[in-house]
Amino acid sequence: MSYILTLGEKAKKVKFQLMTASTGKKNSALIRISEELRNNIDLIIEKNNIDLENAEKNGMSKSMLDRLKLDEKRINAIADACVNLSKLDDPVGEVTGGGVRPNGMKIEKVRVPMGVIGIIYEARPNVTVDAASLCLKSGNTVILRGGKEAFESNRILMSLMRNAVEKAGFSPDIMQLVEDTSRETATEMMKLNGYIDVLIPRGGAGLISSVVKNATVPVIETGTGNCHIYVDESADLQMAVDILNNGKTQRPSVCNALESLLVNEKIAEEFLPLAKKKLDESNVEIRGCGKTKEILGDCVISATEEDYRTEFLDYIISVKVVADVNKAIAHISEYTTGHSECIVTKSLENAEKFQSSIDAAAVYVNCSTRFTDGEEFGLGAEIGISTQKLHARGPMGLRELTTTKYLISGKGQIR
Repeated sequence: MSYILTLGEKAKKVKFQLMTASTGKKNSALIRISEELRNNIDLIIEKNNIDLENAEKNGMSKSMLDRLKLDEKRINAIADACVNLSKLDDPVGEVTGGGVRPNGMKIEKVRVPMGVIGIIYEARPNVTVDAASLCLKSGNTVILRGGKEAFESNRILMSLMRNAVEKAGFSPDIMQLVEDTSRETATEMMKLNGYIDVLIPRGGAGLISSVVKNATVPVIETGTGNCHIYVDESADLQMAVDILNNGKTQRPSVCNALESLLVNEKIAEEFLPLAKKKLDESNVEIRGCGKTKEILGDCVISATEEDYRTEFLDYIISVKVVADVNKAIAHISEYTTGHSECIVTKSLENAEKFQSSIDAAAVYVNCSTRFTDGEEFGLGAEIGISTQKLHARGPMGLRELTTTKYLISGKGQIR
C-alpha cells in the first residue's frame, strides 16, 4: 500500500469518530491545541528558523519569507484563533429547512460534516493550524500537504496538535500531515477517490491550476487574487491613497493584496503623484500605461499585457488610466481572478454599478480589499477564499466546510 493511501485509510477509519463528536468535545480539543502552541513557542520558532534559513539560501523573495515566518506574536495569534473558533456556533446539526408533508412524513434538512478533507498549500505554516482547527470544529478529518519550504514548521505544529487532540479523547489521526513533499505524492493525493471527499488547494496560480487539472476528487478552488482598485473621478483622494497603500503594502504576499490600480483620467494628474509618493515609502515598483508614464515620468516601467494579468505577491503594482467607471469595469472584467475588487467614489450611482457589474467573491466600496478574510468577516479562521461559484464563494468558514443531508421520519407511510 502506498504512503498516501495509508494516510487515506487512517483518515477514513476515524472520520465517524469526529463526525459524531459533541460540540463540547471539539471545543475542548481546540483549547488544548491553543495551550500546546503557547507552551511550545520557543520550539516552534526554532523549527521555523530552519525553514527560514533554507528558504533564504534558496533565494525566496522578501514577501514570501514574510509568509513563512513565525514569531511569538504570530504564534499567539494562531492560538487565539483556535480559542475564538471554540466560541463560534457549531454548524453541525443545524436544521436549514424541511417541514411536514401532507402524508404526515417529517423532513429535515440538516448540516453535516463532509467527511475527509484534503488540503494542498504552499509556504504558509499558519495554514496548518487554521485548516486543521477549522476542520476539527466542523467535524471533518483532514489530510494536510504543505510545501517543502515550511516542512519543519508544519511538522512540529502537526505533532503538537496531534498531542492535543489525543489528550482531548480523539484519535490523533483525525489530522495528518503528508511528510513526503514530492510532486508524485501530491498527484496521488489528488486522485484519492473513496478516501478524500473534497480537496482544497490554497496557494498560487500554478498550484491551483495543477490541482484543478489533475484531481479526480471534487475540488474547491481557492483563489489567486489579481485584485484591483479603481479611483473614480469623485473619490476622496486621501482616502484613495490610504486604501491603495493598505491594500498594496501592508502584506503584499497574500491573496487579498492589491495588484492593479485604475485611475479616472479626470483626476489622474492630481492623484497619481500622491499615490506614488505614498507607495515610494515601501519602494513599490510601478508598471504603468503610457498616460501613467506621461504623468509620473521615467520611474514608471511600461506595463505589458502580462503585467495586467499577474498576481505579483510583491512590491509591484500595475497602473492604468481609464476614461470612466465603465472602462474600469471592462478592464477588471478582462483581468480579474474573481477574488476582491474595490472602487473609491462618492458617487452612489457608480458604486452601485460597480458592485452589480463586477463578478468577484468580494466587491468593495471605499474600503480595503485586505478585509477579505474569514476572521474579518466574523467567520473565525478561514480555510481559504473560494473564487468559484458552486457550494462556497468568498471566505470559507465553518458552514462552508459542511454539506447537508435529509432526515426523514414517518409512521409507516409508503408510496
